[in-house]
Amino acid sequence: MRSQKLTHVDSKGRARMVDVTEKLQTQRVARAEALVEMSPSTVKLLRSNRLPKGNALEVARIAGIQAAKQTSGLIPLCHPLPLTHVDVSISIVPTGARIEATATTKAETGVEMEALMAASLAALTLYDMCKAVEKGISIGPIRLLEKSGGKSGHWKRND
Repeated sequence: MRSQKLTHVDSKGRARMVDVTEKLQTQRVARAEALVEMSPSTVKLLRSNRLPKGNALEVARIAGIQAAKQTSGLIPLCHPLPLTHVDVSISIVPTGARIEATATTKAETGVEMEALMAASLAALTLYDMCKAVEKGISIGPIRLLEKSGGKSGHWKRND
């Protein structure tokens, strides 16, 4: 069982960045996904690349990669990481789109937040690219699928 000690809170109850100075650098990989639900008519426009704003899939993919690189500037206690690779893929499914993001680094702390940020911002960008034809698009769930590296080792979602 893990310690119940809060790692992002100091002895006075103030938020703090965790000190990773003594941790070993290891290769770390995380995969996350975001689902974007939309109407069949919007899926058809997305699939045929006929949305008013242009190639929504490519713009969302690039936005996700860019977002991963900006994670520590947007989430207050995240460490800036030297990302060695970020990949965002988007597949069209009958109910909309499934975004999968993978982030890789060799660092002292994990890259889960970078993968989640990539998937999240790709989903928001897809919404932005499609909103001219549909306002009722839903985003979610956004979730971690798998992570590896570091002291906690490998973890994979079972559902």
